[in-house]
Formats: sequence, C-alpha cells, structure tokens
Amino acid sequence: MIREAERKDAVAILGLIKELAAYEKEPDAVIVTPAQLENDLFNEQICHALVVEVAGEIIGFALYYFAYSTWKGKCLYLEDFYLKPESRRAGWGLKLFQKVKNVAIQEQVKRMDWQVLEWNTPAIEFYKKVGATLDPTWINGRLFF
Repeated sequence: MIREAERKDAVAILGLIKELAAYEKEPDAVIVTPAQLENDLFNEQICHALVVEVAGEIIGFALYYFAYSTWKGKCLYLEDFYLKPESRRAGWGLKLFQKVKNVAIQEQVKRMDWQVLEWNTPAIEFYKKVGATLDPTWINGRLFF
C-alpha cells in the first residue's frame, strides 16, 4: 500500500534515508534526527512524504516539498525517492513515482524536479522509462550552514 506518511513512520523513514545515504556513498552525511524529521513533516509541514508499506513494513518512501520557479510558478521538488533493494523490480517504484506525479497534478504545479547522481544508472534508466528529461546543462550550487 502507498499512503501519506504518519508520525509513527518518522523512524522508519529516517532508516531508509540512511540506507539511501549509504548507497550514495555518503553514510555519515545524515544529521537529521527522528524528532526533527517528525517536526518538519507534521508540525512545520515544510516537507511531505509518501510511504510504501508491505506487510506492516515501510519498504520505500518519497519525500517532497513545494518550491517556486520565477519562470514557471509553483513546482514540486522530489528530494528523495527510495525503495529497499530487495523490493525493487516489483512495480512499487513506478507506483510510488506515479503517486508523487498525482500530487503534483492535484496541486497544479508547473514542474516537478529532482536530482540523480550521474553514476546511478538504475535510477537514470528508471527516470528515462517514466519519460523524464534529464538535463546535464545545470550545475548544482549549495551552501552548508
């Protein structure tokens, strides 16, 4: 089942975030705590999450927030999209991605954005399958505080 995340899911989502960070070769980069994630999702509502739950276990999630483009207007930014490796190739990824797309359509956004690491071939192939445009032109800028 794919559903909106609930408060009780914060620890499981953080566990998946840490799995994703390890996969992306940044296992020590995650500093968010379960309490902070829960606060940001459910109190402040600065981000939103969908989870994939199978037999009572959270096996995947999509975390997104709304942004703004001066050229387009309201946008949805998909911050993280992850399924446990053993749960891939069962159709959950496509269903979860479609659910995020449905949120974007319901919210009448003009664009949905995300990033993918250039070496993450399985993810790149997945995004190509769903008809995404992968733009190599833009360089990411970032400051840490």
